[in-house]
Amino acid sequence: MAELPAGVVQAFFARTCCNYWNVLRSGRSSYGNLVSVRRVALKSQEEMQLNYFTGEQETEQMKKTGFIYDDTYLQHNTGDWHPESSERLRVIVNGLKESGLLEKLVRIEAEPANQRWVEAVHHVNYIMRFNDACAMGMPDFDHQENSICRESFKAALLAAGGVIKAIDSIMVGDVETAFCAVRPPGHHAEVDKAMGFCYFNNVAIGARYAQRQWGMKRVGIIDFDVHHGNGTQHIFETDPTVFYYSIHEHPSFAYPGTGRDFECGVAAGEGTTKNSVILPGRGDHDYRRKLTEDLIPAFKKFQPDMILVSAGFDAHVADMMSGVNLSTDGYDFVSELIMNLANALTDGKVVSILEGGYNLELLPLLVENHIKHLAGLRGV
Repeated sequence: MAELPAGVVQAFFARTCCNYWNVLRSGRSSYGNLVSVRRVALKSQEEMQLNYFTGEQETEQMKKTGFIYDDTYLQHNTGDWHPESSERLRVIVNGLKESGLLEKLVRIEAEPANQRWVEAVHHVNYIMRFNDACAMGMPDFDHQENSICRESFKAALLAAGGVIKAIDSIMVGDVETAFCAVRPPGHHAEVDKAMGFCYFNNVAIGARYAQRQWGMKRVGIIDFDVHHGNGTQHIFETDPTVFYYSIHEHPSFAYPGTGRDFECGVAAGEGTTKNSVILPGRGDHDYRRKLTEDLIPAFKKFQPDMILVSAGFDAHVADMMSGVNLSTDGYDFVSELIMNLANALTDGKVVSILEGGYNLELLPLLVENHIKHLAGLRGV
């Protein structure tokens, strides 16, 4: 378990001393009774450390939280039949307006990513192929599922650029956390191949930018989309300076069929990849267990300077893409655990980036709850 803040430790110490004193004063200060008090104290300490990371502590005051969105993202037209549609962002933004949460966030204006930062992740020939396919009005790119239009390249550059602007805003102190309501999504995009509705790997570009522009030595990526982020893992699997953690449906039952639990990185990157796999039909209990047993100790050991999140809301039991049964409360647990980890390890520096989530009735609520955790407003 990680070290706790001094105030938490002092309170625990005072309570333990009080228990010892009560035993001594009662006249029942046998060796067995004192050992019993010590055992209870050690168990309480373990529980306190676990609770510190899993959210069972006092709520902190509101954080300045940035919000990235641009109407250009809506111009990436995938067609009426496609699940990754512009309507996803429309319902998210409308939901935030109706709830009153949007006015509490710091709006950050997105700018197109400089191609040098995209090239930090993707081959230049791939970038040119994607640009050409859009310019020629091709209906898809690399696979039929990857629907595109003439504006898709522009939208993808702006999505990556939105993540970059969010990182800048945190590093200069304008905000403490940020949510990027961007599309197209990115975590399936490989170095030289589009996959799973993804063209530029937004979270990977953000990680490289944070390292090279802002000198972040270690970046942690947490991916809770129901589908494994094959692109992100492959980009960083030999890199010991980026830790990729993913919790997703078992690859034997879900796209893209990657992300086995024995995959832990390659060569110098061995030990900085961790996959927690969830069997179909399983839900909150398995997520809690996997996150506390796998993610917490891994990030404690890695000690990231910043956490980037691939936020996929398609693991919900009501999402058509999901074979697992994560509930709304389960999503709350995931978000709260991430923020508690960030508060303990990175001074709260978190950039969360939209990936999947296709139930248009439920998506606004899930995103709103997630942003409230980023802002320290959950329950308000």
